[in-house]
Amino acid sequence: MTQAEQATAAQLVDDTGAIAFGIYPDTVAQVNGRDYDYRTPMGKPAGPLRKHFHYKQFQYFGIVSDHLLAGCAFADTAYLGLAFAYVFDTRTGTLHESTWRSPLARDLHMSASPVDGQSLFEKGTVRIALGYGDNGQGRNKSLTLSAGGLEINARLQEPPHYQPMSLCTRIGVNGWAYANKVAGVPVTGNVTYAGQTHDLGAIGAWGHHDFSAGYMRRETFWNWACLSGMAGGHQLGMNLSCGVNETSFTENCLWLDGKLIKVAGTTFDYDRDDLMAPWRVRSTDGKVDLTFVPAGRHRETLNLAVFASNFHQIFGTFQGTLHVDGRDIAVDRIHGFVEEQYAKW
Repeated sequence: MTQAEQATAAQLVDDTGAIAFGIYPDTVAQVNGRDYDYRTPMGKPAGPLRKHFHYKQFQYFGIVSDHLLAGCAFADTAYLGLAFAYVFDTRTGTLHESTWRSPLARDLHMSASPVDGQSLFEKGTVRIALGYGDNGQGRNKSLTLSAGGLEINARLQEPPHYQPMSLCTRIGVNGWAYANKVAGVPVTGNVTYAGQTHDLGAIGAWGHHDFSAGYMRRETFWNWACLSGMAGGHQLGMNLSCGVNETSFTENCLWLDGKLIKVAGTTFDYDRDDLMAPWRVRSTDGKVDLTFVPAGRHRETLNLAVFASNFHQIFGTFQGTLHVDGRDIAVDRIHGFVEEQYAKW
């Protein structure tokens, strides 16, 4: 049994400033990361500026369907706050996207709870809210966005039996990263763009969510893959990564009808000079063997003295085979995402 399995899910950092590492049985209600006993590489207590600027937070809401793919993210690097949103029309190939930046994250407030709270970005006429709550039927996550001609009101709800991926891993000598991941859950609400409103329930939309925070590496890189949809009569979700959250434990997993199934280490094979060529995503335990075919992408590039980002989130379809519980599940053009991300923050 890991430390995390023995720990309470009430808060991440205990009263002594310590964290239990490992996979948690449920979502941690309060990610009080700034209470952590953060130290320098030489073991001395970190000063207030170091403690503030080294803490990073990221939250993401993704939507997939046969008609449209959408994503919205908040990133608080302390140096810079960032929000982006996009909608990709799968029928026309049209991408509607926007990015907003806020020096020192002044326009961005990040909730410390993926269970009860609200993260908010407000700048000019732009207002984006990521909400967290529980209506008694399960935990829900909502996205409300108003930015020019783009409007999103969406909600995904974890059924009472749903098992999220919730873990905390070591990063470097004194750091850590907590991640809470959800995928394979239906989404309701509506999206308006190009003068038309689309009912997410009517078009069979699915969603996934990422709530991450921690004292991460100053310079880092990762790949990530996620899908949500139906396969073999089952509600299917997938979350795979390479390059982060891999110290003793990984966040790699599948969901089958809300049941969490762990997956081993994952390899991403792709052409670094042509990210829009097909990708191959496989796990070392043989559970995942998929090809990803890109349809479009959202990218962010910024290179400053203390901050840099080269981010590509690519949306498209997966096909191949999953080997789960002694049976093969065919994946046939299920929508999802892959990422290539470099960050200096």
